[in-house]
Formats: sequence, structure tokens, C-alpha cells
Amino acid sequence: MAFDTSQRTGHPESWYAATAHPMPAFPPLAGTVRADVCVIGGGYTGLAAALHLAEAGLDVALLEAAKLGSGASGRNGGQIHSGQRRDQDWIEEHMGLDDARALWRMAEEAKAFLHALIAHHAIECDVRPGLVVADHKPAYVTHSHAYARKLNEVYGYPYAAPLSREELRAMVGSDAYYGGMIDHGGGHLHPLNLALGLARAAQGAGARLFEHSRALSIHEGGAKVRVSTASGVVEADWVLECGDGLQDGLDRRVDTHVMPIANYIAATEPLGDRAREIIANDAAVADSRFVVNYYRLSADGRLLFGGGESYTRRLRPDPGAFVRPYMLKIFPQLADARIDYGWGGILGITMSRMPFVRRLSPRVLAAAGYSGQGVMLAPYFGRLLAEAIRGQLGEFDLLGRLPVPPFPGGPLMRWPLLVAGMSYYALRDRL
Repeated sequence: MAFDTSQRTGHPESWYAATAHPMPAFPPLAGTVRADVCVIGGGYTGLAAALHLAEAGLDVALLEAAKLGSGASGRNGGQIHSGQRRDQDWIEEHMGLDDARALWRMAEEAKAFLHALIAHHAIECDVRPGLVVADHKPAYVTHSHAYARKLNEVYGYPYAAPLSREELRAMVGSDAYYGGMIDHGGGHLHPLNLALGLARAAQGAGARLFEHSRALSIHEGGAKVRVSTASGVVEADWVLECGDGLQDGLDRRVDTHVMPIANYIAATEPLGDRAREIIANDAAVADSRFVVNYYRLSADGRLLFGGGESYTRRLRPDPGAFVRPYMLKIFPQLADARIDYGWGGILGITMSRMPFVRRLSPRVLAAAGYSGQGVMLAPYFGRLLAEAIRGQLGEFDLLGRLPVPPFPGGPLMRWPLLVAGMSYYALRDRL
């Protein structure tokens, strides 16, 4: 059973759209507009950048191809993770301990910044604490326990704790896991309401927001950078590319490193008393699979379960039915639960799963490829882009050193090579 919410909100059908705080529509770009900064993309990164710049007194024009928050920022799992997308062991190996410590501190600052934004702008997005990492193979548990201790001892992070199989089973009503860890500093929220709250704040600070205004080209010749849409042009001193996977095809310099993939979520009917049998402590859960299962309870007691990916620019027409087998593998006791909503979204990934944050030219900067870590990182990275324009480059330069290699074969060969690689990892998950 599904309920059409698109007419009420203008966003694609989902449980998020059904429970979003209504927001007036913004006009499309028309004619020529001049601004200090043109921001491309109306998700977390772009909206936070526009907010920060407008608060600093700059004239900002933001272009969103559809509705503000209608991309990955309004469709994701809503999970707040700690750290970067790769763990600290991987970062230490590839960048050294000093940079690994700096990146951990940055991620903690990003988490604090997210909570500060929500509090300062009174954004009602149902923030709740706790994130469980559940190991689906016995061999992974030793590493999870050692990693929790490492975060405590090496990184001074007191909120991570190991979980035995029995302790995890008391929190998550599934026999599919062998242990793991809990991050009391993580959590979850309503992602679309977060995006809409940032949009309200950016508009209130003076940013000009344009919907249904897809950026079609960027021209860097002359005194200004020109960004063209189907019905207008923005002339600006600076351009921030914040469209992530949905701006694919706009700028080859980003496309070479960032690739869009589709991910899917299903929402059950309200489970009533059964909800606490599924997740007893109301934490979010992500498991150890490479193609991760992630889930949490909604404010009205539904299970929001994310599982499965497809490597195409087109979303599947049957997302609820697609996700259901993944859900039942973890929670077979929900075989009789109705699926009320199913939806998909496009996110950007990179080869290393680390974000692609770069100065593409003297007046064009980009942040993309969060690889599933955008709820916590993207608003902060929007601020970093804004600060880089104003000459504050310390953390921006650190992100520029992240190993984010181009996809082999460039944009044209990304798809077949990714499908081959992901098929291998999907097989490894099952073994």
C-alpha cells in the first residue's frame, strides 16, 4: 500500500515526503542574474554553503534542478555516522597518523556543526541518538571490538563500545549478526526536514534560491563565470559545484572521480509494540556488508529499511518490492508486515569511498562523492567551500589530499567496471 505525497510536497513519493514540513515553491531562474557566488545543487552541501555565504554578506544564487532537498539529501537513510566513510585504520594506512587524527577531528567538528545548525535554526527533524554497527560474519567481530577500543584510546572518543552477540541481540531483534559495536555519539534524523530547514535558513539569510533550474553548462572565460540553465544565466565571481551524483554530465572534472548509483529504502506500516522488538534502544543500525543494509525506526514506529543498489541512472519502478527480500533476510518475523512506502535515490560514490573536494579552477570549487556519509559531512563541507572562497583553506587543503583516484576508463567506462567490481563484493557478502 502506498500513498501519493508528491502533489502535496512536490517531492517524489516517500515516507519523508509524507511527513515533511510544507515549504513554498521557489521560482525557476529566468533571464540573467548576477551574484557573487553561484551554488549548483540544493542539497545539504549547497544549502549550507549558501547559508554561510549569505550570513557573511555575499550575494548568492543557488540553482536546484528539481525541488530543494529532492535529491539524496531528502531521500537517504538519515543516519549520523562518526568519522569519514572509511575507517581510521584505512586513513592511517593511506595518509598517516597525523592526517588521520586531523580528519577525525574534522568529522567530530562536522557532527557538532550539524547539531548546532539544527539548534540555532530550530530545524524540526527528529534527531535521535545511537548507531549500532552489526557484524554479519563472526570473523569481523574481533576487529569491531578492537576498533571501538582504538577510538577510545588513540582518538580520545569515549562514545564507542564493543557489543557481544548477546548484547547486540538484545538491541536488534535479528539472529543475523555475531556482535559489533555501538556509537553513542552517532544517531539519526529526518533527512528531508533537515534539508528544508536549511533552505528556510538560507532564504532567511538572503540567499536567492531557484528550483527547476538545472545547470546545463559552466563557462569560465571572461571576467565572470557563467552558469547556464534552460531559461537563464547566472554570472558570478565564484561557482560551487554541490550537485553530487545528480550533476553527472555537467563537469567532466567531477565525473571522472564521482559516479552516481541508486539506493533504495522501504517503510513498513506502523509496527506498534513490535517496533521495540526490532530495535529496542531506538538506535540506527548499519551492518558490515559492503553493500550495506541500514535501518531505523521512524517517529511513528515504522521500520525504515535500506538495502540493495543498482548501477544505473534510472531508478527501479518497484523499490518497495526490491528492498523487501533484504529486509526479510534480517527480520523474517516481518513477513506479514505491509510495505507502505518504497523509494530510491541517486548518490555519488568515489573509487576510494572518500569525498571528492577540490578546487577545479581558480574560481570553481566542488564537493561530491560522499558515498553514503553525507548527512554528517555535507553541511560542514558546504561551510568549508564557503570559507575557501573567503581565503580560509586549512581544512579544504586537507581534503584535497584525500586519495580519490579517477575511475578507470573515465566517465564512459565507469559503469561496466563498477558493475563487475560490485558484483564481486556482493558475492563476498553472501559467502
